[in-house]
Amino acid sequence: MKKYVVALDQGTTSSRAIAFDRNGTSVAGQNKEFPQIFPKPGWVEHNPYDIVNSQTDALRSLLRQSGIKAGEIDSIGITNQRETVVVWNRSTGEPVYNAIVWQCRRTAPLCEELIRNGYSQLIKEKTGLLPDAYFSATKIKWILDNVPGARGLAEKNNLAAGTVDSWLIYNMSKGAVHATDPGNASRTMLFNIRDGCWDEELCDLFGIPMNVLPKVVDSSGVVFNYMLDGASIPVAGIAGDQQAALFGQACFNKGDSKNTYGTGCFILMNTGGEPVYSGGGLLTTVAWRIKGMTEYALEGSVFNAGSAIQWLRDSMGFMETAAQSNEMAMSVDDTGGVYFVPAFTGLGTPYWDMYARGIITGLTRGTTREHIVRAGLEAIAFRSAEVLEVMKEDSGLEIKSLHADGGASENEFLMQFQADILGIDITRPLVRETTALGAAFLAGLASGFWKTRGELAGLIAADRIFRPCCQDKLRLEKLGGWKDAVRRATGK
Repeated sequence: MKKYVVALDQGTTSSRAIAFDRNGTSVAGQNKEFPQIFPKPGWVEHNPYDIVNSQTDALRSLLRQSGIKAGEIDSIGITNQRETVVVWNRSTGEPVYNAIVWQCRRTAPLCEELIRNGYSQLIKEKTGLLPDAYFSATKIKWILDNVPGARGLAEKNNLAAGTVDSWLIYNMSKGAVHATDPGNASRTMLFNIRDGCWDEELCDLFGIPMNVLPKVVDSSGVVFNYMLDGASIPVAGIAGDQQAALFGQACFNKGDSKNTYGTGCFILMNTGGEPVYSGGGLLTTVAWRIKGMTEYALEGSVFNAGSAIQWLRDSMGFMETAAQSNEMAMSVDDTGGVYFVPAFTGLGTPYWDMYARGIITGLTRGTTREHIVRAGLEAIAFRSAEVLEVMKEDSGLEIKSLHADGGASENEFLMQFQADILGIDITRPLVRETTALGAAFLAGLASGFWKTRGELAGLIAADRIFRPCCQDKLRLEKLGGWKDAVRRATGK
């Protein structure tokens, strides 16, 4: 009897394999870290073999440590770090260069040139994205232009390119399948999100032959059968990490929103069957495609969230562990008028100010480290609230509650303050591995392990619901103080 669905969660610093049972409960998991490569300032790479080996090692370690048999696995779902690209030789299967990671900024000058030449609107209309080194197209172009022989291989139809999901699928299928899903494809700046296919005009703009790109398949559907210890297991789910978290939180309806509180914050809202374009700096992206039906999302980014607490811990020495920030914040009644804008790497949505820098305002002789730590946690909630406000305005959809996940969602003070500053409920799920759970849900839905989205939604249990208890007047006063602090950080 098939008892489990396994999610392969390939992240930026590690690869995980997690087994879920029919109740959507995580029953076992294994994690394998791998090295980061920094060849030059601002450049970030991975060895593509480290990606594959760490992921397959995590899967085999899961079986070994848990006692789960390959024959008990119903299906496998893949979720991955988005925008990171690998380019490899079709004949040999060998990468022609290291994976260029989503964080890498080497192609920023090319993106600035695209903006100067007036291509921003074309790219936004077709892809929902803004020209930025974050996305995959300029990374592929860089490899074709800078790796000897790469463009020649592409012209001979002997080169393959793809995001990390494509690279894993190619290796797991022993070179038989080169595929991705629309959600990952929509993060490349090469995919027309309305037409649901690679865009010839954009491929020409970036000088990327369309023959190097993977086939685009449904996010939920059998892609190939993976042979593991004599068992044939369908790989039946693919989603980028943030899309997978949206699905794993059962955000299936228009207006359903989630925030992943990590080093930064990634906030996504389901906008249904039509893409919603933003005038406030949000990205428009494909959420998933199931049975040929595409659903879309709006996405906003907060560059520095948990990193602010890490800075207070590591650089300022205010605490020994990030978890201590919770009790420190609760030990004072308020911040004593202190605001902390952690714009260490500029400000993302809705400001998109790369020159903004961190600032702490309102300091007096009475200010303590507890006040500053509390201000750091409040800053995460303020920034998230700004993104959600733009989402509400651009989508015309009411946000009735927010689903929270990620490491910082463990912080009770932060979650309560987020509820207070938004004036809506914050729901934190019992199962925290929502990214992996989303990949498992997509695979199990395709295989019949789970029958409907309604069944999946019924498996989501709340650990706690944080309800707002802040008066409107106080909320507006706090938001006003925050806006003033941001003006000082941006110098405007």
